[in-house]
Amino acid sequence: MTQAPARRPATRRRHDREIVTLAVPAFGALVAEPLFVMADSAIVGHLGTAQLAGLGIASALLTTAVSIFVFLAYATTAAVARRVGAGDIRAAIRQGMDGIWLALLLGAAVIALVLPTAPALVDLFGASHTAAPYATTYLRISSLGIPAMLVVLAATGVLRGLQDTRTPLYVAVAGFVANAALNVGLVYGAGLGIAGSAWGTVIAQCGMALVYLYVVVRGARRHHASLRPDPAGIRASAQAGAPLLVRTLSLRAILMIATAVAARLGDADIAAHQIVLSLWSLLAFALDAIAIAGQAIIGRYLGANDPEGAREACRRMVQWGIAVGFALGLLVILSRPLFLSLFTSDALVKDTALAALLLVAFSQPICGVVFVLDGVLMGAGDGPYLAGAMLVTLAVFTPVALLVPVLGGGLTALWAAMTLMMTVRMLTLCLRSRSGRWVVTGATR
Repeated sequence: MTQAPARRPATRRRHDREIVTLAVPAFGALVAEPLFVMADSAIVGHLGTAQLAGLGIASALLTTAVSIFVFLAYATTAAVARRVGAGDIRAAIRQGMDGIWLALLLGAAVIALVLPTAPALVDLFGASHTAAPYATTYLRISSLGIPAMLVVLAATGVLRGLQDTRTPLYVAVAGFVANAALNVGLVYGAGLGIAGSAWGTVIAQCGMALVYLYVVVRGARRHHASLRPDPAGIRASAQAGAPLLVRTLSLRAILMIATAVAARLGDADIAAHQIVLSLWSLLAFALDAIAIAGQAIIGRYLGANDPEGAREACRRMVQWGIAVGFALGLLVILSRPLFLSLFTSDALVKDTALAALLLVAFSQPICGVVFVLDGVLMGAGDGPYLAGAMLVTLAVFTPVALLVPVLGGGLTALWAAMTLMMTVRMLTLCLRSRSGRWVVTGATR
């Protein structure tokens, strides 16, 4: 009885150290990813408006294509972490290799789809006749790097499952620097224009993939894990990732519906929406870093047959999510005048965005719970529930969002619908967390 209070603070400190050790480097790696597009935009923007517009369209298509397969990182992290918790590093790396082989297969399929259909995809996005050729060129060349991008996702999942988030940070930073240097050299030094930017990105992504493969292969040889493709293992990785694919597609649909509704509200509303959405996405990186730590930590505890440790870690991470959410919300409230001025000088756009930003601020503690529990359930391999919960959320959000232009309320009403969406997600995830059904121990779920 007298030892419990002393043990609880010690347990919290241990969880805190683990969360910080994994989450801080993960946050750095997450922030580095969008810098690729920003660097490309800054370099290509000086070529002309048509080139920049073409890059914007092609980048949107590529980002969508790659983000759909983010389950390669999430599912691999959970599976590898379970094996690590069970003390079988050899099987953990073998599991990770299955995810990498799946990434290569999916990457090859995407190339086969994108290369012949690039002009049609660009037209589908409504590219002008001046921007379309540049978008098609960039899309076709950059698609050659998609297998490398997907390998990076899967290999990142391997390392996260092995409780290593520092290596992905180092590789992401090095990749960003290499990408920027290659873009400048190929676009201006070699005079290749937008094609040079695409080739620079492809080379940087391939370099990152090779570094990851070197790290994983070295670990495989150290622990005598097979590197050969295992059809059964690849099939199991695909099956584990399928529910997470449904979850991701549902979330993408929600964001697309929100943007489409904002576009119907008027130019000032869609401009303000893009500003608010960009901030919402930036804040998500901080919360997603805790979720990534959750995937690795929960998977390890469950693999080690320690359900109580998993529950304690879950509780502590939820507390972290709420605290970080409150801090981010306060930061938004205090900095919103400066933040809006960075994006626009239009008084109408600022006024339109102001109330929506307050909703974003007040919803951050809710977002903190959502992101953390999302990571916890991913780490537990509870993909089918996550897929079902996101479909329910999509079903609730869609009619509410579509009613916004009809009933009025403008952008504030739309972001109230977004807050409702996050509240529904929180309720579904909290119900699952409290049920304890996600606590399934063992090296495999």
